[in-house]
Amino acid sequence: MRLLTHNMLSCNIKGVTNGFPLRLEVEKFVEKEVDFSAEFLRNIFPKIEWKALVDAARSMGYAELPDEADSSMLDSDDFLKKFHHALLELHLEEGALICPETGRRFPVNKGIPNMLLHEDEV
Repeated sequence: MRLLTHNMLSCNIKGVTNGFPLRLEVEKFVEKEVDFSAEFLRNIFPKIEWKALVDAARSMGYAELPDEADSSMLDSDDFLKKFHHALLELHLEEGALICPETGRRFPVNKGIPNMLLHEDEV
């Protein structure tokens, strides 16, 4: 699961008001090379919750992203490469996504998050 995907997931358990961002519990991650597209990164940047991306990347041991970012940084090739690597090339293979409010664990196996809710959570 890419961090791009993680940045768009939230806990949808009935009654949860603070289900984003899901905390990562990393057992195994891999790096997969992806073609670089500055245009894609510039277009997706406004949709990214930056702090959630930084925290997720750091949980995988990648600490190259700045704590804060703004659109003026999109002119820097160095920034774009680091953003690209964190967003698209870091993949959570095994672990869990954890709801910040309830602590509910959603397992991630072979890179696929299981976000199915139990009957009493719907």
